[in-house]
Amino acid sequence: MTTTSDPITDMTTSSTRAALVLEDGSTFAGRAYGATGSTFGELVFSTGMTGYQETLTDPSYHRQIVVMTAPHVGNTGVNDDDPESGRIWVSGYVVRDPARRVSSWRARRSLDEELAAQGVVGVSGLDTRALTRRLREEGVMRAGIFSGEALFEEGPGGRVRERPVSDLVAQVRSAPQMAGANLAPEVSTRESYVVEPSGEFAGRAPVATVVAVDLGIKAMTPVRLAERGVRVVVVPQSSTIEDVLEVFAQAPEGAPRGVFFSNGPGDPDAAEHEVGLLREVLDRGIPFFGICFGNQILGRALGYGTFKLGYGHRGINQPVLDRTTGKVEVTAHNHGFAVDAPVSDGSGGAVASTAPHAGGRYGRVVVSHVGLNDQVVEGLTCLDLPAFSVQYHPEAAAGPHDAAYLFDRFVGLLTDPGAWPPRLASPGGPVPDGGAVPVAAADETAAVETEEKH
Repeated sequence: MTTTSDPITDMTTSSTRAALVLEDGSTFAGRAYGATGSTFGELVFSTGMTGYQETLTDPSYHRQIVVMTAPHVGNTGVNDDDPESGRIWVSGYVVRDPARRVSSWRARRSLDEELAAQGVVGVSGLDTRALTRRLREEGVMRAGIFSGEALFEEGPGGRVRERPVSDLVAQVRSAPQMAGANLAPEVSTRESYVVEPSGEFAGRAPVATVVAVDLGIKAMTPVRLAERGVRVVVVPQSSTIEDVLEVFAQAPEGAPRGVFFSNGPGDPDAAEHEVGLLREVLDRGIPFFGICFGNQILGRALGYGTFKLGYGHRGINQPVLDRTTGKVEVTAHNHGFAVDAPVSDGSGGAVASTAPHAGGRYGRVVVSHVGLNDQVVEGLTCLDLPAFSVQYHPEAAAGPHDAAYLFDRFVGLLTDPGAWPPRLASPGGPVPDGGAVPVAAADETAAVETEEKH
């Protein structure tokens, strides 16, 4: 077995052997962490220095094995306040140096204990720096973690022997690809539930009613809306436009109404139901806000394509330019796909393209947020419809609070639709009052070709 390891292996708390096997045939030796056995998924890395509990319980990580680039993980243990859902969703967990003791008054148990209790197979003590570099150079790929008895088999004469690497690699390669995977139905709530206005708005009439379609929603997201006086009705991924309108029918007469699409796992190209539902929302002029997977669904509903990134954006330290303010935000990300829409006019300025779907019936769209590391689309704003989205996680669980204003922007869209769309900041400063949105017009023919290509 070809292995990549370092002396840190000897410092782990487990003596049970484990191996991480990649579909390209490379293997990394370590020690079992959490549950023992075998597990498979798309191998990705997260650059967050903290917030591992929120990462583990984020449904967007369904069917993924997560590598933590931070070398020391688990020192704050696990508490009962920070989970973003009712369970751990990652398929497997890879760390370099697990904490040998918990050092937080909030902790109720260790991370190792929590992983084991929930049956999450992990590996520790391997060189995560070398592993991350491989993923950056070669792109994310399928992988498997094998530990304990999963590393052995019964040979001739009933004698136990180590499994050949070729067998492990073959098992990894038989695991399903992330491309084409329709995973939102697997993580969505089965029943609707309500998050009432909280904080200073508790007990008061809601400022608006929002239907939040759960594609893998994190618990903090509806809380952020509720803190702003919004009554949030979280509904299953399978909901129809009739279900949405039924919720609205129960809201006070004339009260603002909106629709929200959450983050979630899988390939947006496989999300046909969600795209169809969103087009019903857009056709009715209902205000819309989407994050992460919801951003990709908006892109598809408008007629743009999506594509798989080489290694994605995952972590709480990703820089993004908000073109409506001209400010750079440090944001929390977890996505492996991106929207294929015109980003720039060639000189760095924003470009307004006509949404390709149905001959441009949704009007003009601008890429409102751009990732500064690779110029990937990080947000869309419709100029002729009350709709916008971002690719990252503004609820900041975990992560910085730079993007919290996006929830205020959505509430403003609901309560003052006449002020939409927001103006883009010009390179020389904010646009003067009464000035036009400073974007160049895109080639509409090219926009239509984008839809046909995808």
